[in-house]
Amino acid sequence: MEEQFEEIIEILEQDEGPTTGEKFKAFLKEMFETLIIALVLIIVIEGLSDRVKIEGNSMMPGLHQDNRVIVSKVSYIKSEIERGDIVVFDYPNNPEEEYIKRVIGIAGDKVSISEGEVYLNDVILDEQYVDDYMLGTLNEEVIQEGMIFVMGDNRNHSSDSRYWGALSIDYVIGKAVFIYWPFNEFGIIQRPNIFLND
Repeated sequence: MEEQFEEIIEILEQDEGPTTGEKFKAFLKEMFETLIIALVLIIVIEGLSDRVKIEGNSMMPGLHQDNRVIVSKVSYIKSEIERGDIVVFDYPNNPEEEYIKRVIGIAGDKVSISEGEVYLNDVILDEQYVDDYMLGTLNEEVIQEGMIFVMGDNRNHSSDSRYWGALSIDYVIGKAVFIYWPFNEFGIIQRPNIFLND
């Protein structure tokens, strides 16, 4: 009888499970592991992308004041900058400022402006993303290697390559790929059809 009683006590002791202290240690360990994983993910995301708040109206009507966009920092590691891409870059005359503009011309292209139209390699661009008639002219400019020609979509209210020249690709931070705020404009930033067959 005494032997049976000792066996029952031994079984109960085995089924008790971890003590409160052991549970707390396990909780802390799990929490620490979760924090480490979260920190690694944040570092990776920060390295691959950036989040930019649109300041000003130079990219209207597509992008508005206070839009928030995700910028891919890795888009141009394996591929080239393409016509129609919207890029974020350090403003060459003040690298502490970030600008966002559309790529119109790449190395080797000829760009000119006449009577409100942009000519790319002697062909008028059908720019449906531009609302207003563009003022001003630009004599034909050939884009040199390592440079791009950028313009804001709101042509009459944009500081861009028309005024300070072609942009060195060394200044490019990345490609604007996604609007995440406000929610009613949430979505992928599309490349215009006129550039898709380039």
